[in-house]
Amino acid sequence: MRINGAPVERGDEILTPAALDFVADLQRRFGGTRDALVAARAERRTEVARTGRLDFLDATRDIRESDWTVAAAPEDLTDRRVEITGPAEAKMAINALNSGARVWLADLEDASTPHWANVVSAQVTLADAVRKKLTYSAPDGTAYRLREDARLATIVMRPRGWHLPERHVVVDGRPAVAALVDFGLYFFHNARELTGRGGGPYFYLPKLESHLEARLWNDVFIHAQDALGIPRGSVRATVLIETIPAAFEMDEILYELREHASGLNAGRWDYLFSVIKYFRDVGPDFVLPDRNGVGMTAPFMRAYTDLLVRTCHRRGAFAMGGMSAFIPSRRDPELTEVALAKVRADKEREAHGGFDGSWVAHPDLVPVCREVFDGVLGERPNQLDRTRDDVSVTAEQLLDVASTPGEPTAEGLRGNVAVALRYLEAWLRGSGAVAIFNLMEDAATAEIARSQIWQWLRNDVKLADSGELVTVDLVRRMEDEELASLRESLGAEHFEAGRFGDARALFERVALSDDFVDFLTLPAYDLID
Repeated sequence: MRINGAPVERGDEILTPAALDFVADLQRRFGGTRDALVAARAERRTEVARTGRLDFLDATRDIRESDWTVAAAPEDLTDRRVEITGPAEAKMAINALNSGARVWLADLEDASTPHWANVVSAQVTLADAVRKKLTYSAPDGTAYRLREDARLATIVMRPRGWHLPERHVVVDGRPAVAALVDFGLYFFHNARELTGRGGGPYFYLPKLESHLEARLWNDVFIHAQDALGIPRGSVRATVLIETIPAAFEMDEILYELREHASGLNAGRWDYLFSVIKYFRDVGPDFVLPDRNGVGMTAPFMRAYTDLLVRTCHRRGAFAMGGMSAFIPSRRDPELTEVALAKVRADKEREAHGGFDGSWVAHPDLVPVCREVFDGVLGERPNQLDRTRDDVSVTAEQLLDVASTPGEPTAEGLRGNVAVALRYLEAWLRGSGAVAIFNLMEDAATAEIARSQIWQWLRNDVKLADSGELVTVDLVRRMEDEELASLRESLGAEHFEAGRFGDARALFERVALSDDFVDFLTLPAYDLID
């Protein structure tokens, strides 16, 4: 094994010889299977491009139709009515753990970036958080500490997806799988501590596309627990159903992980990106309107969330709602009032639809989400008893994108360009969760913006408000205008000190090139240390 990254403060506490041996063992045991499964994704997508269709699997019909349940949840995961998400940075971690949310999703994936300093420092933050000794001193002298007067949020860590490499960790001459690096370091340093405190190592698994990918995670869990002498079943995993193929395999994914499964989450933003990506070249029936106009009440989105609740509760697993992108502004009460109303409406839809809890991205939103779910749950920790027997979802309903109300507009196109440029510039500087136009943007929402532009360009989309055809020249004109506006607002010196030139080149690579890049983070990774 070779570590290519520069030294990181306290990194020697994480990158110990024993921990690295554990990661190398995971890579050697499971890296080849991961490679094959990622290659299989491309084969399946090619078939979808040919047929324009996905369906439930005939080979696994028995799993869907038979009676079985997942393992009972541990005590600290039975009530998940509010979960707060964010990167594992010390200040944000303390605020999340102190927020009153039941769970903190410590995000090493879309809300972070793979700069080596971020990868290692996130593990330092998590190790301190697990041991309840996390502190932070702000530049202005403000001290942040974990509260002792109330329950801290339960930590659930999200590693990176199967598709990403970790080029700073090289095993037998090849970059390690990023998911195995993130999982391995966290599990090695914290599993015994967590189980000793009566909890366990809990995970959110992102971007799975099949039950076979869930099976691989289950194999990793079993081996890791056995290798370190951790009792089997200590691991609990919640799977984000944020790809369209995974929506057709919810039962199968839970079945593969049933000894370790805790639930499924409706990862709405990546799900929209996946729908666009999978059906990008199938035709106009899969062209979505402006991204901000695609709500959870759209027929295909409602089918997806109803099926998720039905599947989870039938199997004794928790159904977790997604994240509303609206964020409050403490400097603008009027804007905050609008944001809170939108978040409340979103959470009410989820709570009344049978979800057991939901996500927020800011501590100020915790009380809103908690109040809504308190109103539905009362003293109950969840609503697993609400089995949604009224739900019966077909493949046609999951794929009914054409019924989504709205049309592409010039305002929507400009919004996609503006968000993508701003987000990519911040990402290249090391920020994965960025407030833009009073919305919390991460890699998933940026993926929607750039993939929607790619799709509109190739489907002769005419913008409803301007009558213009979406062309490369039109997109580039909007780029010019947005960057000129940024230069004026930021000042020439600050603008030139940023990475807007690199962001523009990256945007054009992932939004305007003839070939479609599966994940923007892959070419973006080549532009950072």
